[in-house]
Amino acid sequence: MPGESTPLDRNLRTPLTRNIHGDAAVSLEAYRNNGGYLGLQRALDMVPENITALVQEAGLRGRGGAGFNTGLKWSFVPGNDQYSGPRYLICNADEMEPGAFKDRYLLERDPHLLIEGMLIAASAINASTAYIFIRGEYHLAAQRLSHALEEAHRAGLLGKRILGRDFSLQIHVHRSSGNYICGEETALLNALEGRRAIPRTKPPFPQVSGLWGKPTVVNNVETLCNLPCLLALGADWYRQLGREDDAGSKLFGVSGRVNNPGVWELPMGTPVREIIENHARGMQPGFRLRGFLPGGGSTDFLAPRHLDLPMDYDVIGKAGSRMGTGTLMILDDHTCPVGLVLNLQRFFARESCGWCTPCRDGLPWVVEILERIEAGRGEKQDLILLRQLARRMAPGTTFCALAPGAAEPLQSSLKLFLSDYLAHIVQRGCPYGHSARPQSEPACAH
Repeated sequence: MPGESTPLDRNLRTPLTRNIHGDAAVSLEAYRNNGGYLGLQRALDMVPENITALVQEAGLRGRGGAGFNTGLKWSFVPGNDQYSGPRYLICNADEMEPGAFKDRYLLERDPHLLIEGMLIAASAINASTAYIFIRGEYHLAAQRLSHALEEAHRAGLLGKRILGRDFSLQIHVHRSSGNYICGEETALLNALEGRRAIPRTKPPFPQVSGLWGKPTVVNNVETLCNLPCLLALGADWYRQLGREDDAGSKLFGVSGRVNNPGVWELPMGTPVREIIENHARGMQPGFRLRGFLPGGGSTDFLAPRHLDLPMDYDVIGKAGSRMGTGTLMILDDHTCPVGLVLNLQRFFARESCGWCTPCRDGLPWVVEILERIEAGRGEKQDLILLRQLARRMAPGTTFCALAPGAAEPLQSSLKLFLSDYLAHIVQRGCPYGHSARPQSEPACAH
């Protein structure tokens, strides 16, 4: 048929970025010429339960940070024998985590990869309506997505009876209001319904009672972008892409004082050292690595002794942190760790929805203390108070993961960089020559 896709090569190692060769978005024609929509064709030949089983067998874990098995998540949606009403699929493209930029890379440059992934996911859970909940500031990505959706509609890949099958899907682009909390899946549901973006109590989980009380699956951009090639080439092919226990490839990024900051598609389990030294080309001349946040601003600091760890969900977890988004934030020896943590805490305090006390009141209190320490007015008792506040924002004490995520860089910095905190207190000022600024200005902008 016109526009038929070219078969994919089983030696393919970079399924997420195979179409990306510049800054422009890949057209529908180019996408199909490189194997696009073959995964959808295979999915439409399968019953929904078998698609879910295949994705579960492949070991695809959610790339939004939690790392939950994607197929297992889908399996919680009631089957047709249990429920006959509408179901919804939502793509969480509200990427606001400090240090994270991988989803933007996919959204802007290969929007058809996401659209095909959403078609596959929707067919697996029997959804006929889907939403892309995209960060409000991602103007170019939203524009390119809208154009790609029009292309797909014209080609019969969206709408009613897709590719002549008994499957229909409409995808709508929803621009986020711009709050970090909107990325939390239940706050996202409230925002889509036109309500205040606050987290919901679980259970019930969205797979059972989500958007407008109907079964709903929320998946991250990168998670959905893994599906087209996984369906086209199978679970065995997908599993062997990874180097360790976790399957597939992953977009890893590096920001900070390295020679070549950016994002690269690499096998799951690629060692941290290889990402920093081979792909980010090491530290800039005159700067030494002191630590890094392995998965964005809401993860625990790791030290240089962890450089040889593979970037694998379980390995990084056992080391005391989280792989999170897989985008590493580098701390160098010229940057004040107290100032860096202060910047992060200011962000999280500003973005708190205010729904629960440890987050609403605890985060501004942390900011106040850190500003005092950075300005040379801190006392040793402040460090005890910071540790107590971090414990009170731990998992299980709040409705969602915002405050626990904010506590991770705080509590780990108090362990790894305690001498820096003490130096601020003893020397009555920042040893890096900076002082805390009002919350509207960045601190320690070295």
